[in-house]
Amino acid sequence: MIATSSLGSQLEFRRRKLRMSKSAVAKRARVPIATVRRILSGNERSPGVSKIVAIAGALGVELKMHEIKTAQEFRKARAVEKATKLVNLVQGTMGLEAQAVNRQTLNDMIEQTTSELLAGPPKRLWDD
Repeated sequence: MIATSSLGSQLEFRRRKLRMSKSAVAKRARVPIATVRRILSGNERSPGVSKIVAIAGALGVELKMHEIKTAQEFRKARAVEKATKLVNLVQGTMGLEAQAVNRQTLNDMIEQTTSELLAGPPKRLWDD
């Protein structure tokens, strides 16, 4: 999800710095003026990415994706997160049955489940 209010305020700051009217932005971006106003004010609930990119381009800036984790690191983090959740569910059930395991065994279970999630089908990793 794009943080539109923050992005809108950054684009609005740029517009003011350029001393460009909203109507000029709208014309240059080929986006309706009402949409420009809503995006720049942060009031557009779900602006299309193409409209945001067009407005940014009209203001002489570009939006770039920046990888914060490699795909492998991101998959691993998701697998650990999901494995921990699954193992804790099992641990909770075992605790109710007075069969809870120690911390090291729990960590081993998380590691094993993480490996299985990474080796299994992608749907299993990404579905909640």
